[in-house]
Amino acid sequence: MSFSKPNRSAATVTTTRVEPAPVSGICVTCLDGCEGPCEVGRSALKGREMIYPQPFGKITAGAEKDYPVDFSHFNIQGTCVGAVGIEADSDVATFPAVDCSINLGADGGIKLDFPTFTGALGSTEIARINWEDIAAGAAISGVIVVAGENICGMDPDAEFENGKIFKSPEMERRIETFKRWYDGKGGVIIQANVEDTKLGVPEYVIEKLGVEIIELKWGQGAKDIGGEVKLPSLERALELKKRGYIVLPDPTEPAVQTAFEAGGISEFERHSRLGMVDEESFHKSVDHLRSLGAKYVTLKTGAYRPADLARALKYSSEAKIDLLTIDGSGGGTGMSPWRMMNEWGIPTVQLECLTYQICERLKAKEAFIPPLAIAGGLSLEDHIFKAVALGAPYVKGICLGRAIMTAAMVGKSHGRLMAEKNKRGGEDIADGYVKLFAVGAQLRERFGKDFARLPAGAIGVYSYIDRLRQGLQQLMAGARKFALHHIDRNDLVALTRDAAEVSGIPYVMESDQEEIEKILG
Repeated sequence: MSFSKPNRSAATVTTTRVEPAPVSGICVTCLDGCEGPCEVGRSALKGREMIYPQPFGKITAGAEKDYPVDFSHFNIQGTCVGAVGIEADSDVATFPAVDCSINLGADGGIKLDFPTFTGALGSTEIARINWEDIAAGAAISGVIVVAGENICGMDPDAEFENGKIFKSPEMERRIETFKRWYDGKGGVIIQANVEDTKLGVPEYVIEKLGVEIIELKWGQGAKDIGGEVKLPSLERALELKKRGYIVLPDPTEPAVQTAFEAGGISEFERHSRLGMVDEESFHKSVDHLRSLGAKYVTLKTGAYRPADLARALKYSSEAKIDLLTIDGSGGGTGMSPWRMMNEWGIPTVQLECLTYQICERLKAKEAFIPPLAIAGGLSLEDHIFKAVALGAPYVKGICLGRAIMTAAMVGKSHGRLMAEKNKRGGEDIADGYVKLFAVGAQLRERFGKDFARLPAGAIGVYSYIDRLRQGLQQLMAGARKFALHHIDRNDLVALTRDAAEVSGIPYVMESDQEEIEKILG
C-alpha cells in the first residue's frame, strides 16, 4: 500500500479527474483535453507557485501522509490500584487534583500552568494577523508563546543602522501584546535564524526590549530548508531583496518585472538561508547570548537524520541549555513546500524514540540532559500524555503549533460574528463573551472591567487549553499519576508489533507478564 497521496490535495487546491495510480498519483487514464486540475496540470500553468499550500496567508497546512507507526498505535495503561503523588484515598485522589504544571529551564525557573507552548509564529501573514489573539491567549493560560524567525527583517517599518536592526515596531507589538496580559506563568520566546543573527535581532530584543528567552533555530519538522513567505507586490519583493533575503524569481530582472505586470507571475517568494551547524559555533552562539543578558537559551531542531539529533542532544547537554524542542515530520506550518512537508524527515514517534535512546546513553555517562519538548502533528490531551510518556523522564513539554492557532482563529471568527450581531442589538461585548464562551463567566470574574478588552481569539485559546487540562487530568488520574513528572513509559502499551519494535514499549499481549506471574504465584 502507498502511505502518500501525490498529485492531489486540498492543501494545493488540486484534485484528479478519475481514480489515480497509487504511486504517481496521476489519473489512470490521463485525458488529452483535460484542463488539468491535478498538481501536474496546475504546474503546467503556474509552475513553482504550486509547490506551496494555498491560499497563502489564510491557511495553515498539515501533512497528510499516513505513517506506518504513529501515536494511535499506542494506548494509555490504566489501573485500579493505588495513587502516585497523592494519598491513595478516593476522597483525595480525584482527577481535578492532578497537577498539570511544569517547570522548564536548567534551573527550573520557567513556570508553566500547563505543559504546552505555541509553534513559532514568525513572518508569515497568518502568524502576523493572529498574533494578538494567540499571544494574549498564551499569557492568560500560563503557557509559552514563540515569536518565530524573520519578524524584524520582514517588518516594513523596521529601521536599520549599519546593517543591523535599530527599531522594529512589529517586534515591539509582539512583545508588548504578551506582556499586557502576562500573569507570572509562561513566557515569550524570540527565535533567531541565520538572517536574524546577521541583522542583530538577539542583541536588539535582549538589550532594548528586555526579552529573557532566546531560541536558536536549527530547523523544524515541516521543511528541510529555511523559512519562506509569499510576497504579493513587486515593491515588497524589491525591498526584501535589498535587505539581503533570497527572493524568487529575482525581482530586479526586467523579464520578471514584465511577467509580474502582465499577470504571468502573481507573487514572489522570500526564502531564508540554510543554517550551517558545527559544535564550536553553537557553543559560541550560546555563550554570546548569555553574555548579552539572555536569562534562558533554548534550541529548536527539526526532523533531521539521527546523527543530527545526536548532535543537538550532545551540544545542548554540554552547553546546558534550558530547553530543546524536537520537531518531527507530520506536523504543519503556515507555509512550507507541500511535497517536502509530506515526504522528508523522521516522523514524530520514531524521532522521539531515537531521542529516548540517545538520552539513555547520555544518562549512563551522567551527562546533563536539558528539558525536552516534542512537536509534530499533536493536538489533543491523549497526544500530550503519550508524548510525555514515550520520552519519559526527559520530555517535559509539548509544542502545539496548528492546534493552538486553530483555537485562536475559531475564537476570533466567532467573536467577529458576535460583534456584528451586537452592533445591531446593542449588547455589551462582555455579556456577549459570556454567552459565547464556556469560560466567559470565569474570565470575567478574573479580569473584571478588562475582560471586554481580551481578544476573542485569546478566549478561544484559553478555552481550548482548559479543555486539554481537564482531559489530561482524567487520563492521568486513570493511570493513577497525579503530577506530570510521575508519568513514565510503563504507562503505555503498544498495539502492534511494529510499534513495540520501534519504541521498546511492550506489546499489549506481553505487558505486565512479570507482575502477572507474581499475582498468580
